Amino acid sequence: MKQFLLILTLISCTVYGQEKQRILLTGGNLHVGNGTVFESAAIGIKDGEIAFIKNSLAYTVDKADWDTIIDVSGKEVYPGFVAPNSTLGLTEIDAVRATRDYDEVGTYNPHVRAQIAYNAESKVISTVRSNGVLLTQTTPRGGIISGSSAVMTTSAWNWEDATVLKDDGIHLNWPSSMEGGGWWAEPSVKSKNKKYDENKSSIVEFFDIAKAYTQVNQPETKDLRLEAMRGCFEGTKRVYIHANELQELVDVIEFAKTQGLAFPVIVGGYDSHLLTHQLKDAKIPVMVVRPHSLPENEDDAVNHSYRLPDLLRQGDVKFCIQNEGDMEAMNTRNLPFLAGTAMAYGLSAEDAVSSISLWSCEILGIDENYGSVEKGKSATLFVSEGNALDMRTNKMVLGVVNGALIDPANFQFDLKEKYTEKYSGN
Repeated sequence: MKQFLLILTLISCTVYGQEKQRILLTGGNLHVGNGTVFESAAIGIKDGEIAFIKNSLAYTVDKADWDTIIDVSGKEVYPGFVAPNSTLGLTEIDAVRATRDYDEVGTYNPHVRAQIAYNAESKVISTVRSNGVLLTQTTPRGGIISGSSAVMTTSAWNWEDATVLKDDGIHLNWPSSMEGGGWWAEPSVKSKNKKYDENKSSIVEFFDIAKAYTQVNQPETKDLRLEAMRGCFEGTKRVYIHANELQELVDVIEFAKTQGLAFPVIVGGYDSHLLTHQLKDAKIPVMVVRPHSLPENEDDAVNHSYRLPDLLRQGDVKFCIQNEGDMEAMNTRNLPFLAGTAMAYGLSAEDAVSSISLWSCEILGIDENYGSVEKGKSATLFVSEGNALDMRTNKMVLGVVNGALIDPANFQFDLKEKYTEKYSGN
């Protein structure tokens, strides 16, 4: 135990961008991320990648091969959790306008890039990282097309160092098909949005123009907005379509087919459980609405959002869990507990882990290197004292991002220690 505490002390003294080490973790209960569990696993990390996974009880360690050997017996090992569709890194204090950098002026802004606005030194990021969230899809907000998101690590010197996948896709906010609602606070009857068809037509028109522009190899005059759309039709960018109501989802499926979008993704999908066959046939995954959300309609089950991930699983629809909503940047720390809630309402324990790790990476298009602890993939993982999906036992004691050890603490831990000591009477 003393040796383990000494190692953690050494880790806490490291800095971002340290030289990658040859690290061996032994004895931990490994949740691979793909549904597999290894008891007492030995995980070898070299050159920033997973070199091997073996049974630590049967594997003989040659100490000369490793810079650092850490015994994590009795602890849980997980792939780094992934927070898709998040403003993490783009905002610091929601109540202070000057710290909010996620909403650009304009209606159609596919050329706006969240990657270069990512603040790797955000104090909010450190509080999220301490719960095992090691990757995030930093995402703009506002307008009809908010801009292009990027997949980033939560431990880096700067945005260049943090980048895993730049400009992974554009975010389209589909118009709402209904108006009213909000029965839990100020009840009002929902009615059809009279401007829905008009708003939908304007989106179709913009995509038609962008598609025609893409078909011209070297346009005489380059349009930055339309250039940013090129990858959506050429298969190098995803189109994340934010939509929830049944009519919206039906139209989105048809829209994706008509436009020939290579990688459409639905974000939200509150009514997606009603269209599982269509979504499966269309191969459209869902970044499911935050499980800790109130019902949208008066006749919805009070636990609808809790059950939605499992309903999609039953319908064989690919999905992951995301955290969009009020105070979403700082609440991203709760991502593991959202998966825990989904587990309590139907998902198996390992499916719940996959829903915030491997499945997220598959939808984002980075699963070749991230999302699970497998040989040849990036060594991006963490060790928890207990079940990381339970707020009572999630305590990250060790983290690794791209093969580099990271500090599991944050400034809130420092403040706790400071004031505990001050008022303890010692």
